[in-house]
Amino acid sequence: MSETFIPELPQELWRAGKLELAHGVQQFLQVIRMATAGLGQFLAEIENRGPKDLYGHGSTASWFAEMAGLSRGEAGAVVKRALALNPTRALDGTEVPPVAPCTAAVAAQGLVGDERIDQILEILKKLPAEISAEDRASAEKILAELAPHAGPRQLTEAEAKLLGWLDPDGNEPKDPEPKEPRREITLDRRQDGFWKLTGLLDDETGTRTAAALEAHAQPRPVDEFGQADLRMKCERMGDAWAELLDLAIACPDQPGTSGYRTLVNVTVGLEELKSGLGTACLDFVGTMTAREARLAACDCLMLPVVMSGSGEPLDMGRLRRFVTPGQRRALNIRDGGCAFPGCHRRPKNCHAHHIHHWADGGPTDLRNLVLLCGFHHRLIHHGDWEVRMATDGLPEFIPPQYRDPLRHPRRNTLHHL
Repeated sequence: MSETFIPELPQELWRAGKLELAHGVQQFLQVIRMATAGLGQFLAEIENRGPKDLYGHGSTASWFAEMAGLSRGEAGAVVKRALALNPTRALDGTEVPPVAPCTAAVAAQGLVGDERIDQILEILKKLPAEISAEDRASAEKILAELAPHAGPRQLTEAEAKLLGWLDPDGNEPKDPEPKEPRREITLDRRQDGFWKLTGLLDDETGTRTAAALEAHAQPRPVDEFGQADLRMKCERMGDAWAELLDLAIACPDQPGTSGYRTLVNVTVGLEELKSGLGTACLDFVGTMTAREARLAACDCLMLPVVMSGSGEPLDMGRLRRFVTPGQRRALNIRDGGCAFPGCHRRPKNCHAHHIHHWADGGPTDLRNLVLLCGFHHRLIHHGDWEVRMATDGLPEFIPPQYRDPLRHPRRNTLHHL
């Protein structure tokens, strides 16, 4: 075995930058995986020589459990993996090749961990027993080459393709009769203001739901500043659900909303609406922050009931502020999608944002409107970025000073290449 390089920890880890931290994790992860592969070679050799003759134990797993302070189950999983990745010897001394030699090769380089190795071994078990050794070896090689760059979902998709190739007929279904669709949804508002959504879907509806959510939950591409999407998958799925609701409610045939994104009365004080501080009251629902009310006022059928300090209604909603279908089409053509620099989101996923806010007297015309996706809409409302209309009639964005000390205006060039 070659000597394994052990990276050194910086003396003051708290001073390390984000790239140095990521590189350190990458290095140590590779070392751990290489060490695990080396450990497997030792365990396979102990199994070949016989743990009883060597150490008086009935099995390699029981000896390793005592040696490493593990449970029998934990040790057994490690030994089972080691025997699948390394050659063993039969009773007559002949060598038995490993079950997954290509996987063992990438594991020895520290490119794949135990989780993906176990997944590959499980997939190999599902391959039809009657296929040739060449086909089985080809399937294992495909999985081993994919594993260093793939997650569990990609390997599952590869498994389906391999089984379709090697066993197109599949197993005979036990129950050919289709099941009755069963769909249940419950939606409850919690005391903290969040809503809890639970449900049960039949296979077809669940598949369609998963496909729709996955399509809208893809990570945002790295922008021109090198900022990656840091949301967890559950957060991206939640945002995707909100986008699907926007698309459904914006449909002209949607019952009760006539194609407007939101239909709700909001009672908010005039000063709160202008400043974004304080709270607003939603009819039949509860409260929302004034900042959220200000954000929602950009592109929805939310009728604000603006109150004076003494509680007198000052404005029952300025319906002319709503973006007309013609204005929306013109916005889609002009901006081509989210106008924020580096954003790839298409028009259907965007809101129409008032540059000079409606609550401050801003008009609803093309010179005061810009398309923004949900993420960048919130960033403009709640962050340090600014948006303005340039002299050529196109929107441009001013970054915060910490991103660009000179605050040079930036534009999105992705939609009109």
